[in-house]
Amino acid sequence: MDRKVSCEAGVTRAIRRAAPRRAGGMPAALVYVRAMRLGLASIVATVVAAVACTAGSTPPRAPGAASAPTSTGAPVSAAVPGVRPLAIGETFTLDSRVLGERRVINVYLPPDYATSGQRYPVLYMPDGGIKEDFPHISGLIDVSIKNAVIRPFLVVGIENTERRRDLVGPTAVANERAAAPHAGGSDRFRQFLRDELKPQIAARYRTTPESALVGESLAGLFVVETLVVDPTLFDSYIAVDPSVWWNEQAVVRGAAARFDAWSVAPKRLYVATGDLPEMQAGVAILLAAVRDHHPAGLDVHDDPLPAEHHNTIFPVAALRGFRALFAP
Repeated sequence: MDRKVSCEAGVTRAIRRAAPRRAGGMPAALVYVRAMRLGLASIVATVVAAVACTAGSTPPRAPGAASAPTSTGAPVSAAVPGVRPLAIGETFTLDSRVLGERRVINVYLPPDYATSGQRYPVLYMPDGGIKEDFPHISGLIDVSIKNAVIRPFLVVGIENTERRRDLVGPTAVANERAAAPHAGGSDRFRQFLRDELKPQIAARYRTTPESALVGESLAGLFVVETLVVDPTLFDSYIAVDPSVWWNEQAVVRGAAARFDAWSVAPKRLYVATGDLPEMQAGVAILLAAVRDHHPAGLDVHDDPLPAEHHNTIFPVAALRGFRALFAP
């Protein structure tokens, strides 16, 4: 097997072995504490696998940009002679007037960012904390860029403060309201992305106008909802096992009317589902709306992965989505 392909596959295998099993996508799964689902094992597996494949290189910081410590603090070995911290990106905080709180933003920069002088597209990722999806998604992207199977781009991870508020719209379902009493903040979170975070990233880094949004589970629901209700916000959308059962499938059931009035520039959607029937059923409604109402310029990549579970699908599908939408 070609070494580059072997390395890329090794990163994915390391993540899948290390990631703990997650609860399924049923509404009852809302009680699961998702913020710790990847844990230290997944972070170590991702970084070690990626570094082994790429001879220990790490992404540089932006010229002149201050790099704050990650939320995990200084490593225990920082004072040991000959030992250096292993960086996978940089972190800053943003005081949001829209959200009324301070948000932690993690940024991965492509390998040649410091020396190329080029501008890059940006991938935005909810669930983007150090203890969430940022480490393993950045590891996949880093090794894929170095293996020249995708175009280079920045990754901007938004660390959660209250994901069941920010990533979902309101719900009339009693058990969902009980599990997520502050639900209904997705519109405001989109406003934060549009009016505060995207301008901040454009000011801090060399970016192009091209942008994308990726998410899984509730974050995948946010991806689908954003495509349906505010498609101009991003150019490409990657939704992995999206929780489209939320509020009795209101987002996907409302897609047909939105697609009838579709008048935006070309957009791309990659959507993947695993073995959960409630995810498959909701995505089928979305795909039927695309098929029946023909939103002009919407290019859809449907990628059923029935052998994957809700707790294993993200690293597998994310890599497939990146390769489908961001090929060189």
